[in-house]
Amino acid sequence: MTKTVKVGLVGTGFVGDIHYAAFKGWVHEAEVVAVASPHNAPPFASERGIPTAYSDYHLMFQDKDINVIDICIPNDLHCQVVVDAAKAGKHVIIEKPLCVTLEQADEMIEACQQAGVLLMYAEELLFAPKYVRVKTLIEEGAIGEPFLAKQSEEHPGPHMPWFWDVNRSGGGVLLDMGCHSIEYTRWILGKPKVKSVTAFMGTYVHQGRTQGEDHSYAIVEYEGNKLAMLENSWAKGGGVDDRCEVYGNKGHTRADLLRGSSLLTYSEEGYGYAVEKAGTTRGYTFTMFEEIWNYGFPQELQHFVNCVLGKETCIETGEDGREVLKIMYAAYQSAGEGRKIEFPYTPPRVKKPIDLWKKV
Repeated sequence: MTKTVKVGLVGTGFVGDIHYAAFKGWVHEAEVVAVASPHNAPPFASERGIPTAYSDYHLMFQDKDINVIDICIPNDLHCQVVVDAAKAGKHVIIEKPLCVTLEQADEMIEACQQAGVLLMYAEELLFAPKYVRVKTLIEEGAIGEPFLAKQSEEHPGPHMPWFWDVNRSGGGVLLDMGCHSIEYTRWILGKPKVKSVTAFMGTYVHQGRTQGEDHSYAIVEYEGNKLAMLENSWAKGGGVDDRCEVYGNKGHTRADLLRGSSLLTYSEEGYGYAVEKAGTTRGYTFTMFEEIWNYGFPQELQHFVNCVLGKETCIETGEDGREVLKIMYAAYQSAGEGRKIEFPYTPPRVKKPIDLWKKV
């Protein structure tokens, strides 16, 4: 008989809804059986047919039938919930970024190791079909040895209002979307060791809404003569713009995550739920066909379910999430001090990464 992985979802916001939809519509051998949120778990569960709702996630963790905890909550809450899930013997998949500080990252990784549970860092771009094809082309030798990877993700602002508050998020657009750019290009280049990080950032459009940066540009130099160039923005209108480009010594390839599989749409009213809904969908946007699939969320979650069942090995771990966070620390410090940050790098101890750019 097929074993079914029982999933408990923590969080009922934008990403929690996407993860639930991915499990419901695409993921095999798993089902979401419970959801926890102090705000609206009962209506969320009722609307989606989830059997059980909890206002306190600790009560959900006591359910011995639940194998996996899927965490989709604000960044400042990540660490404690992961540690509590590990102590309850649950495998954990955690949305990006891993957490707010490196000290929290170490605590989370250690807790999961001691409990003998899996900790997967959720980076859906590693599972997005177009972006996976880029990786496959590299592995097939189509462009030779890659030496430069570019990635950008830009839109008008974060999907959830808490991200404007740097005391909750830890930073601005770099924490929100730069983590995607960092890990995708790092993966494409083979996860080499970092040599240096140089970054530039500012708050150009949303000064009245956030103390965080709304546009950032970072250059990560890796060992082996490899380079990543990363641009992220909350200051660009017109829906999500998500692209990558990779240069090798025998060719190059590029992918536009949305264009080519979307509908160019103009709407004076705006339209409903969509991953690309960033602040507003009024005006011109690119609305996707099977959007969640094209972003890689079902494939990401299916991979983790397969890992829990012993069929695959996690390609993204807590250690990967920590390395992404460390690179973001270096980027904030580079922008703050106006210099290249060389590795090996021991980051200063801070309450949140943005403090390395400016005290907030």
